[in-house]
Amino acid sequence: MLLAVVIAKSLIELSLMFIVGRFLLGLLAGSKRDHNVFWQLLDVASKPALWLTRRISPKLILDQHIPLAAGSWLLIAWVFLVQMKIDICLSMGAGACQ
Repeated sequence: MLLAVVIAKSLIELSLMFIVGRFLLGLLAGSKRDHNVFWQLLDVASKPALWLTRRISPKLILDQHIPLAAGSWLLIAWVFLVQMKIDICLSMGAGACQ
């Protein structure tokens, strides 16, 4: 169970980093971001989380707000998984979680 929580937490951290990196690079690159190789890489890497967010969100949410919504639910899921990991580690003992 601990391994599954650690893997899920790591995947969520990666998705959050991709979305934040995409946002920051978008600020730096401006309107030429579509031609930037690193932007394209981060865009492809963040697509699964953005796609899932678009599928579960109502059509009322604009496409430009999807990255913020994805980051929000990923952050909430990350906090939940950290709490699960802490609970598992406390029940197993601190030595098992190192």
